[in-house]
Amino acid sequence: MTEPDRAVNEESFGALLVPVPMRTAGERKAERLVTAIALGEFEPGQRLPTERELAATLEVSRTTVREALQRLHAAGYVTTRRGRGGGTFIQTGAGPGSDEMIKRTLVPAWDELTEVLDYRRLVEGLIARTAAQRRTAADVTTIQQAVTAYANASGRDASRLADHALHQAIARATHNSRLVDLSARIRREVGLGFDAEPYTPHMRHRALRQHPALAEAVIAGDPGRSAALADSHFSLTEDTLTELRARLHLRAGGETDARSNGQ
Repeated sequence: MTEPDRAVNEESFGALLVPVPMRTAGERKAERLVTAIALGEFEPGQRLPTERELAATLEVSRTTVREALQRLHAAGYVTTRRGRGGGTFIQTGAGPGSDEMIKRTLVPAWDELTEVLDYRRLVEGLIARTAAQRRTAADVTTIQQAVTAYANASGRDASRLADHALHQAIARATHNSRLVDLSARIRREVGLGFDAEPYTPHMRHRALRQHPALAEAVIAGDPGRSAALADSHFSLTEDTLTELRARLHLRAGGETDARSNGQ
């Protein structure tokens, strides 16, 4: 090997030894919480659980929770109120630097969350397929009642409860308790353990169309159509995340153009 080649190899090897920045546990949880807030998993003005409860729910230390909350405070996502009825609350409006924080967190949070969402689509597709093969007359009645309950639900909390009841009814139609538990567990994972499914009026509007179609396919005993409709329905959160990411990129581009024109 010639001296120049050896020098190039040593330089390339040296590049591999550059320390990789590591995100702290608090930073990772803050990133995931920011994405959850941006997706509408938490309502403005909603009170977060206590540090102790958050630590137990997220399965991290209270120190990690404290660091995450400090980051959210700094970006203007949450505020603290003292006294009786106090606690940490989701801000009504985004604070200074919040857009930048969302853009910064979407890359790592996107990787983590999209894997969970992909897992959920696969599992829920299997559940819908199996439910269509195994549903009984009693299951059909429960599913129909759950569809009606969702259509009549009013507001975020009622819609979330009715949505959960419907998907649990379909899962129970598989007559496999492990699938019922798995469906509920993935839902909690998407909602960071708070059962806080992403919610927007647009998502509810789509669900109002998709729920009856999915229920009808299961009731009709059509496994293939049931699985396909479940896959489409459970892409709602990922679609919302994709749209959020696109809006932020467009906003960043517009700000760049405005700065360029100002010059």
